[in-house]
Order: sequence, then structure tokens, then C-alpha cells
Amino acid sequence: MFNLAVMKILLLSIGLLLTVSCTGQQEEPTTVRILSFNILHGATTKGDFDLDAIARVIIEADPDFVALQEVDYKTKRSKGYDLVTELAWRCKLAGIFGRAMPYDGGEYGEGVLSRFSLLSSRNVGLPYSPGNEPRAALEITTVLPSGDTISFIGTHLDHLNEDTDRVQQTQAINKAFLSNAYPTILAGDLNAEPGSKPINILEEMWTAAYDRAALAFTYPSGKPEKKIDYVMYLPAKRWRVAKRRVINDTIASDHCAFLVVLELLPG
Repeated sequence: MFNLAVMKILLLSIGLLLTVSCTGQQEEPTTVRILSFNILHGATTKGDFDLDAIARVIIEADPDFVALQEVDYKTKRSKGYDLVTELAWRCKLAGIFGRAMPYDGGEYGEGVLSRFSLLSSRNVGLPYSPGNEPRAALEITTVLPSGDTISFIGTHLDHLNEDTDRVQQTQAINKAFLSNAYPTILAGDLNAEPGSKPINILEEMWTAAYDRAALAFTYPSGKPEKKIDYVMYLPAKRWRVAKRRVINDTIASDHCAFLVVLELLPG
């Protein structure tokens, strides 16, 4: 009887300890590190061609996803390099290029780097006026280590003072990605400041990660005076901004890289 009573007490104690242990454990939040970086087709502000300088900025930021703008694919001005593949190799990430237009013996467009393998990708051509540069939005879909499936889009909008093309391009982006099945992140050089018509159009659908009360400028890198590089996301209820930082390397590019850490919330 004594041994049985002792055994019951021990079993109850073990059960209580296990209950406390399990209820005390909290799962780590699922976070993704996003970097938007206009890389000036591999040139630096010193006028040379230095992919290692660009790679250092990316490596130090330690991103899960990178949206690259002004990306050359085997052009003469970029010495015939496939810039996405070169940077992916240097940064130990997966890379994919999305063509916006033929250029200088090669192609010019968007790049995406990812820490994770790709389930799928698509390159969406954006509207532009005759004589202006074509633009594109490059999307990948991937599965995070947590098992969550998300989509990530990199884009670069028209750079001219007149915002006609930017307005059409933001409308096209909203239309193209409105019905996305998974939580989605949009990043890139949008060539428009907060409060402008193109940004307002995007913010009808997307939630922007910047701090409206304290704007952090991203261009030009030597002396930033305007914000034109962004990270946005949808749906709003699935994401929370955990951190944001402008990385001001004055040599690697004429743009600052913009780093945002997002927490993926339960669906």
C-alpha cells in the first residue's frame, strides 16, 4: 500500500511538472528579413564595377529575401556578367532574374535572392508609355522553415518626373496580386515619395513598413534626402513590423539598402 501511494504521488508530480513545462514553452515567432536594394547595375558611386561591395552590404544585412533593382543580365556595361547569379553565389542565396527589357547586348530588369528554394515564380510586365523604359514585377513563392507558404515580389517603377507611368504601374501591381493565395511582401525602388499618388494607390491595398512619424530617407546614399525605397505587405493582419533600418553604404550604390524584419502572424 505504501509503495502504491508513493507511486501515485510520484506520477502526479511528474504530470504536474510536464504540464507546467509545456504551458511555459512559447514557440519562437516566424520572422523574415527583407532587403530592398537598387544596385546601380553593378557600378559603385566611385564609378567602378564592384560586385563584392554590393555583396558585402547584403551579407552583413543577413536577409532571407532581397529585391534587387537596376539589374543587368550579360550586358556590355556589366562586363557580360549575370549579376543575379554572381550575387547569389557570393551571398550563398538562391537567385532569379526577371527581364524588363533588352539592353546593351543583354537584358535589364529585376532580381530576387532567397534563402529558401522556390516553389514557383512569375514575371509580370508593367505598363509604360511609348519611348519610356519597360518595368516588371518579379514574384517568387516559397515555403519558410516554419512550414508557412509566402510570396515575395520585387519591383522597380518608372523614374521620370511625370508620374503617369508610375500610376499605371501601381494600378497594375494591385490588380496582378490582389488575389494572391498566400501572405505576400512587395519590395523595391518605387521612385515615389510617401503621400504621392502612386504610393497612395499601393497603400489602398498594401500596408507599408515605413514609420510615417519619422521617415528614414533612402536616396541618394551620399546624403539621403528622400524616401523612394519600400517594403509593403498584405494582408495587414498577417504581418507585424519588428524592425526597420536604412543601411547607408555610400560606395556600393547610389541608393541605401532598406532592411525590414517582419513577423508572420497566425492566420
